[in-house]
Amino acid sequence: MTFEQIIFYLFSAVLLAAAVGMVTVRSPVYAALCLILSFFTSAALWLLLEAEFLGLVLVLVYVGAVMVLFLFVIMMLDLNTDPLKEGLVKHAPVGFVVAAVIAVEMILVLQSAPFQIATPLNPAPANNTEALGAILYTDYVYPFEIAAVILVVAIIAAITLTLRRRPDSRKQDISQQVQVKREDRVRLVKMKAETKEQA
Repeated sequence: MTFEQIIFYLFSAVLLAAAVGMVTVRSPVYAALCLILSFFTSAALWLLLEAEFLGLVLVLVYVGAVMVLFLFVIMMLDLNTDPLKEGLVKHAPVGFVVAAVIAVEMILVLQSAPFQIATPLNPAPANNTEALGAILYTDYVYPFEIAAVILVVAIIAAITLTLRRRPDSRKQDISQQVQVKREDRVRLVKMKAETKEQA
């Protein structure tokens, strides 16, 4: 067994343990931390398969953005998961059956003819990130740009939905602030000075 195989089995064992822990732990925060660990080990497996772009994207996007947001939401909401855990034992057999069916399907797919090729017909380039960028910006440039436009429209729609007009909201009227005069805001009052006798 080579050193690369040892690293592969080590990360695979950590990934499986983290995935099982994510489903079985009681605290939602611990479940999110187990999911972060599983993302890191998945990224390490991608790096072992010489797909460094996918591994880095997995860490940057999911761990760096999505899971941090999940942790913030979980900690701020203080979720009560006791009612959800009451039905875990009752639904466990169905879950095991579904997991077994998915495992059998994956085994059948991996044993099919397209996955039985000993050597790839077109050898992969040394830098798959460069090859991916070249294909993305040449053959698939229009779908890529359309996806970017759709994402921008979705962001604008989300901002528009959150900025609804509410009667209790306060906003500035810049023109009214610029046209204000001193007499409208300042009032000079003349008062007699107090003496010690009056005090």
